[in-house]
Amino acid sequence: MLYQGECHCGAIGYTYRTELAPEQWPIRSCQCSFCRMHGARTTSDPVGHVEFEINEAASLRHYRFGQHTADFLLCGHCGGYLGAIVATQEGSFAVVNVNLLKPYLEDLSAPQPMCYDGENIDDRTRRRARRWTPCGDLPEVRS
Repeated sequence: MLYQGECHCGAIGYTYRTELAPEQWPIRSCQCSFCRMHGARTTSDPVGHVEFEINEAASLRHYRFGQHTADFLLCGHCGGYLGAIVATQEGSFAVVNVNLLKPYLEDLSAPQPMCYDGENIDDRTRRRARRWTPCGDLPEVRS
């Protein structure tokens, strides 16, 4: 099954492929200040796949904070937070922000609050490689 998400202005988006029904998706609400500020609710499927679509290259913003282990993808025009991507020795993995799904899915489970403050860089990278969704590299702007 394919699910599409995009920022408010449509400059950047994603395609999320998963065999899980939406009611089976693990919905997480990270408690870091960045995710709380954006009201993010993220999901991932370790056997799914994510592709990010960049319609306007100038609008894509990468943001790294904390341990600098992932790129958080934001739209520089409307401020939409798409998700995050991490590169590991096993490949690239991502989470997507379900708040940007088009159409919006009303019946997702309540988000589980998550706190990752105690993780070191190696633990954080291993957790992401194990739980996040495999993804392709960020593409060039589409013409």
